[in-house]
Amino acid sequence: MDTHYKIVIIGAGTGGIMTAAQMLKKDRNLEIAIIDPAKYHYYQPAWTLVGAGAYDYKKTEKPMKELIPEGCTWIKDSVIGFEPENNIVLLNNGEKIGYDYLIVACGLVNDLSLIEGLEEAVNKGIVCSNYIDPNYTWECIQNFKGGNAIFTQPTTPIKCGGAPQKIMYLACDYFKRNNLSESANVTFATPGTVIFGVKKIADTLMEVIKRYNIDFKPYYAHIKIDSSKKTITFKNSDPKNNECIINQGDGSENPQPSEQFIELPFDLLHLAPPQTAPKFVKESSLVNETGWLDVDINSLQHKKYSNIFGLGDVAGLPTAKTGAAIRKQVPVVIDNIFKLIDQKDPDNKSYEGYSSCPLVTGYGKMVLAEFNYKNEFIPDPKLKQMFIKDSSKEHWRLWLLKKYILPYLYWNKMMKGEEV
Repeated sequence: MDTHYKIVIIGAGTGGIMTAAQMLKKDRNLEIAIIDPAKYHYYQPAWTLVGAGAYDYKKTEKPMKELIPEGCTWIKDSVIGFEPENNIVLLNNGEKIGYDYLIVACGLVNDLSLIEGLEEAVNKGIVCSNYIDPNYTWECIQNFKGGNAIFTQPTTPIKCGGAPQKIMYLACDYFKRNNLSESANVTFATPGTVIFGVKKIADTLMEVIKRYNIDFKPYYAHIKIDSSKKTITFKNSDPKNNECIINQGDGSENPQPSEQFIELPFDLLHLAPPQTAPKFVKESSLVNETGWLDVDINSLQHKKYSNIFGLGDVAGLPTAKTGAAIRKQVPVVIDNIFKLIDQKDPDNKSYEGYSSCPLVTGYGKMVLAEFNYKNEFIPDPKLKQMFIKDSSKEHWRLWLLKKYILPYLYWNKMMKGEEV
């Protein structure tokens, strides 16, 4: 073992930086190391707006060195594996880093190989994705002159499950403002059963879909992209039915079923790529049967190794993978680790799955979905200070929250260890 720290954090994203900053505020003498090779840190929630020309990409980026908390050691290397029985993390450069307590907050990765033809389509610029290059998404939206515009998402968990439809609503608003609504056939295809898991939010979003005349196709899982033909192939994702339900476009209330597979042509295709835990996590003994970090959903403590905790996108939690979720997870992890340090029972199991999804529905409009493991709508009482009575409805003040207030809070509060 080359070096040992009291606490080792893998990942200098939202969860890693927040945790280190808050811990050092509580105890400046803690020996904490953050392992991450990235030179830059990104405020990714703003990429939705970047993809619609409503935010400057440069404002989402900051040098990592400016964000690593003072008093924390930054190890600029990649993790390639674990030896949890020996409390060791293995680095790409061959070093072994020892720890008393380990926090895995390394996020997730895009895996283009899971969809046939996707990597080729991305490399050729046939498809666009805010998850990969939001500036290119904006370019594609501006270049669209009519035809089939398809927006879709994979069967895997993804960062902010609402993001693929947010950019669609902004695109539809852009089409409307540029007299393209009549010539644009917009489709939202999802392997899910509903537009959103929280009914009160779903009711609002279905009205938005109706307003933009979007063809909503549930049970649609994309499996192949053909760059030369500019087509995308879907498979029905409903285990009870082996047929895709296709809207015939004739106003019929009883759409005709087609084959199990359906190929659709596109002039514009935006998608969220399949996403998984990083390889060094996925291939370790730390994951559950679905390939995500195996932690208790309330305490965030690993189910097998009591001195390991996980938070953020890499954690196997049945809630949306968002920065807002991390904001509620971090205090629970910190409390439990300090209890372990004090030789007490890590009995904080207060995380109930809180997550939040700011659903932009057009330029200047937004709905704010806040919910828990039970998919209950739990709006923040502080919203009333912004004169927002019902955040399940579209409101211009929520747009201001998304574009101005949340980025400010992120850089100036959350990243500096202040609880918000």
